[in-house]
Amino acid sequence: MKFDLKSMSRKELEKLKVDIDKALVKVTQKEMKAARDAAAKAAAAHGFSLADLASDMPVAKAAKKTPKTKSPPRFANPADSAQTWTGKGRQPDWFKSAIKAGQSPDDLAI
Repeated sequence: MKFDLKSMSRKELEKLKVDIDKALVKVTQKEMKAARDAAAKAAAAHGFSLADLASDMPVAKAAKKTPKTKSPPRFANPADSAQTWTGKGRQPDWFKSAIKAGQSPDDLAI
C-alpha cells in the first residue's frame, strides 16, 4: 500500500497520522503480549511463574535527594553580629579586613 503524501490534503494527512498512531498502539500491545507469553512459557519450563520471578527481583527505587543542611556560623563580625560566616566558601569582606587589621580567626570565632 503506497500513499502519495504530496497530493494529500492536510485533513487527509492528519487522519492518516491518527490511524498510524492507533495501529502502532495495537501492534505494541500485541508484541508485549507475545513477549509476556514467551516469558511465562520460559519461566514455567523452569518451574516458576512470572509472579514468582517478579517478586524475587529487587525494585529500583527513585533516588531521594536529601535537602542540604545549612552549616552553622563559625565567625561573626565584631562590629555587626548579624554578619556571620560559616568558614566555607569565599571569605566575606569584613573577615578579610579584620584579618588584615591584625585580628586572628580565633578572635572572630563565635
